Amino acid sequence: MGIEISIGLLTILMFGSLALLLMAGLPLAFVTGGLAVIFLFLFGDVHTLNILPSRIFPLMTDYQLSAIPLFIFMASMLERAGLIEELFDMVYKLLGSLRGGLATSTIIASTILAAMCGVIGATEVTMGMIALPAMIKRHYHPTIACGSILAGGTLGILIPPSILAILFAVIAQQSVGELFIGAVVPGLILAGLYILYVSIRTGLNPSLGPPLPLEERVSTREKFRLLGNMAAPLILVTLVLGIIFAGIATPVEAAGVGTFGAVVVSAMHRKLSWENIRSAALTTLRVTGMVLWIIFGATLFVGFYVLQGGQQYVNEMIVATNLGPYGILALMMIILVVLGMFLDWVGILLLAVPIFVPLMKTLSFDGVFGLPGVAPDELALWFGVVYMINMQMSFLSPPFGYALFYLKSVAPPEVTMGQIYRSSIPFLGLQIVGLTIAIVFPDTVLWLPRLVYG
Repeated sequence: MGIEISIGLLTILMFGSLALLLMAGLPLAFVTGGLAVIFLFLFGDVHTLNILPSRIFPLMTDYQLSAIPLFIFMASMLERAGLIEELFDMVYKLLGSLRGGLATSTIIASTILAAMCGVIGATEVTMGMIALPAMIKRHYHPTIACGSILAGGTLGILIPPSILAILFAVIAQQSVGELFIGAVVPGLILAGLYILYVSIRTGLNPSLGPPLPLEERVSTREKFRLLGNMAAPLILVTLVLGIIFAGIATPVEAAGVGTFGAVVVSAMHRKLSWENIRSAALTTLRVTGMVLWIIFGATLFVGFYVLQGGQQYVNEMIVATNLGPYGILALMMIILVVLGMFLDWVGILLLAVPIFVPLMKTLSFDGVFGLPGVAPDELALWFGVVYMINMQMSFLSPPFGYALFYLKSVAPPEVTMGQIYRSSIPFLGLQIVGLTIAIVFPDTVLWLPRLVYG
């Protein structure tokens, strides 16, 4: 029999020790898993030991999770085929003659790359290595140059095939396909807001983002050639997402098609080699292993907390604020942004979603300002997409947003951390606008899934 303890004190002990160990620099997976075992031993009993196999085994055998390594391998193969460089080259030569054209090209390339990739780290680092030097060389202001890379890169967390969407679907027992489709319109709205901001800023002050010099612009014939070079990967991405949206294949089956297609595209670009395959496989193994270890550790940690009454305790605390459904949702969004300053997206998902989703299902969102609300059967889908938009904000939030450090790791020495921080603020504001649109106008999330699934 374990030691008797109040749920309030247990909450302080569990999450206080979690914060201390994470600030000490220990890996999240082993911190959460290790603390779960310690608290199980101290405060649990024979029956609570059942959560070890009963919570981990269903995740180990969840069919939908097999899409994660497949999509990561697909992205790795396309990256090693040199397609990211070609993609940016194509878009910036098509749009480089415009004011702010390189920044706009970066956002468009990042949007397309998000549909190839699904993980933001790869997008931020790769675009930082390719696009940032190109913009600095052509005298772009650091705020526009860094901000467009930061904001464009975070689209990978939202636009399908998002790895976050797959994990959210597994944890919240939601359809992956519906989440993919629901995220499309908000993702495009955010990309449009970023492009609009860059266009307005550079239109009012051309020195912030000058167009390409005449000697660097290409002919119409060259533009068509560049489009032709990118036809195969763009067709592949369209095919993978198309068969999901059309209901022809599940996300896992589509990921298998995408993986095979990525190998074919690599061969077409003469970049298919055993070394590239081996490198892509090792990358896939590392990323998938990291994600799964965090899943196991955080699942145990949260599982024990919920079993001890933590779910009810958190619900009662939040409801006691008397904020109303939309006020409670706003409070959740703030908590998620704060967590994003310290934890990676996998950890936030596994710590917060199992507690937040059941609470959301008890609330009624009937709309604001006389606008349509959200039906109870669509609540999990809507909240899933709202949650993913919020995760974009957590990546950009100073002082510890992950995207800021991804970019700094590859930025030229003359680009300071202060400049990167300042460049994130306007785009963080645009993400708040995008999040507000998704909350106030839920049909931006729900319209496309209704159209596809009826």
